[in-house]
Amino acid sequence: MTESVSETPARPLQGIRVVEFTHMVMGPTCGMVLADLGAEVIKVEPVTGDSTRTLLGAGAGFFPMFNRNKQSIGLNLKDAAGLEVALKLCATADVVLHNFKPGVLGKFGLDYANLARLNTGLVYVNLTGFLPGPYAHRTALDEVVQMMGGLAYMTGRPGDPLRAGSSVNDIMGGMFGAIGAMAALMQRQRTGQGQEVDAALFENNVFLVGQHILQYEVTGTPAKPMPERISPWGIYDIFTVAHGEQIFLSAVSDAHWRTLCTAFGWDDLAADPDLASNNDRVRARPRLLATLRERLQDHTADAIAAIFEANALPYARIVRPEQLLDDPHLHATQGLDEVALTDGDRAGQPVHAALLPLRMDGKRLRTYQNPPQLGEHSDAILQRLGFDAHTIAALRRNGSVR
Repeated sequence: MTESVSETPARPLQGIRVVEFTHMVMGPTCGMVLADLGAEVIKVEPVTGDSTRTLLGAGAGFFPMFNRNKQSIGLNLKDAAGLEVALKLCATADVVLHNFKPGVLGKFGLDYANLARLNTGLVYVNLTGFLPGPYAHRTALDEVVQMMGGLAYMTGRPGDPLRAGSSVNDIMGGMFGAIGAMAALMQRQRTGQGQEVDAALFENNVFLVGQHILQYEVTGTPAKPMPERISPWGIYDIFTVAHGEQIFLSAVSDAHWRTLCTAFGWDDLAADPDLASNNDRVRARPRLLATLRERLQDHTADAIAAIFEANALPYARIVRPEQLLDDPHLHATQGLDEVALTDGDRAGQPVHAALLPLRMDGKRLRTYQNPPQLGEHSDAILQRLGFDAHTIAALRRNGSVR
């Protein structure tokens, strides 16, 4: 994946070197955000490769999604020569990040306390399951913290907790790690000193359900799971219409309600005093929704969508993720970018990855480098660290470097 000079957006983190010891989703997401913003991100992998390179099923998209715009070097940290390379690499870094359990990298001297002695300006990001505390020893996964942090309870029906349909804590936790790293880099400009940054899955999940915690404290009533929640809006629901199609429709203001009634010719509903205000419609919601379902059941989703579109009313067709490949808005805004797969039988095949949901200076932050092959940049990285060709060959021959 390459760009012409005219197409290349500004890269605000250009000149920043990031070394990441990561796997799965949380750590790679943090590195990807920094890489997309222009940092030089070097992914240190085991000599056998990041295990997500070969995951099947729901994990098949992990590596190509979260490892674009990075370089790869394979190192055997249990080998003295491989560890020496890692230490030299970290000594040149602005940021080191990892998502191993607390204490794992410390066994190799790759913890913040040791690396800060080599590099006083280092920003060191711990991406963990929990911030330091009673739970810190636990092994955390996205689904684990969704269950223990109230998100699964809020997502599923009563008695049927359900994880959210994406790796929301892993991805957001990685994003918060990147935010912390950038803030620490800005502080370093003033102080000249680096620091340790912690971001964690459980605390991220608590942030996600914070509105529900506050709802309880404000109202004294526990939040109900989303399928059973008391909606603040009279019309804010999914409707099954002609041919069994589904569409989400909403009217969240009195102006929306009047527009909706006019557009569909529902003069009787518009004149009903029990439906005059949004709060009236919330109180009458069971009756109102039953009436609307009956009146809309013979309309096609296309016809309803056209009316809502023409009247600037909020609506949404129910879309599966793969259907977004053909979404006209994403095509127009260049929201999906082509990358090439690097592993397995489909290596080299182009696929489409979602970009960061922002623009800078009017441009999307594009993919400028495909997800790396294992050890694709090892020689170049070692050369920049001062290793000569003879030493590099010996490192490879001894299995210290891949």
